[in-house]
Amino acid sequence: MLELSGPEFLWVKAFHLIAVISWMAGLFYLPRLYVYHAKEPVGTETSETLKIMERKLLRAIMNPAMVVAVVLGGALLLDLGWEVFAGNWWLQVKVTAGLFMLVFHWQLTRWRRDFAEDRNTRSERFYRVANEIPTVLMIITVIMVIVRP
Repeated sequence: MLELSGPEFLWVKAFHLIAVISWMAGLFYLPRLYVYHAKEPVGTETSETLKIMERKLLRAIMNPAMVVAVVLGGALLLDLGWEVFAGNWWLQVKVTAGLFMLVFHWQLTRWRRDFAEDRNTRSERFYRVANEIPTVLMIITVIMVIVRP
């Protein structure tokens, strides 16, 4: 069990939230770039520009934000302890939504690789639907944290 004092706990919580917001921004925007990219013929100037944008968004913003969010979220969980986690189903749902965000992030990384190697076979419509996944995860997370049903 980690032992953070009151102010330390609040600082960790604040930076965790900042990292999650940054990560979520990328989770919302990257699939939108894929929507536009799926419409572009391979080798066009726009397609090549989108490849650069996708790579920079993922590597420079999303990956670091994800790591910080996971590390600080883990620290918060360690500080709370197993008893608190096991006794609060809202927290278990929140953590599960976070795990789904990790899976979605991994999937976005795979799809970016497909675009980078000109191997994308998915439609614009597919990415439009995929673009809704982070919204659903955000709604679940916010309700669990704020309402704690």
